[in-house]
Amino acid sequence: MSETHATHLTGAPVFPPGRYGRRRERRRRPVLTALVGLALVAALGTIVVRLYQQYGGVEYDATVITYTEITDSQVLINFRVTVPPGGSAVCLLRARDRDGAEVAREQVTVTAQPDEREIRAQHRLVTEGRPFIGEVLRCRRPA
Repeated sequence: MSETHATHLTGAPVFPPGRYGRRRERRRRPVLTALVGLALVAALGTIVVRLYQQYGGVEYDATVITYTEITDSQVLINFRVTVPPGGSAVCLLRARDRDGAEVAREQVTVTAQPDEREIRAQHRLVTEGRPFIGEVLRCRRPA
């Protein structure tokens, strides 16, 4: 009978011969791994490009200058939009009451003069209640 020691120095487990069957060797597939990794990078790259085209870029930047003529049923919003030269933008305007509830929302299309990047516009937003503030939520490229 041979002695079995509790510790083994090689790091790999030692099993009694014939008791647990043959251990399988792990087959390495570097080509398959590289292809899967490449496909994953391509898919993520496509998603990033699409999201950047849809939401990224600072070509369309809107700023509220003033909101005036507040009554129980309207607010006049003066705003400025930066667009590509001679371009146009679709802006989403909103009015909220003192409690923060939305009382109006409307999309407005604004167009710049040829070779101009900045549009100054004003729009009268008809509301369902007395507004407290007028906002430009976002501006984007027209569809």
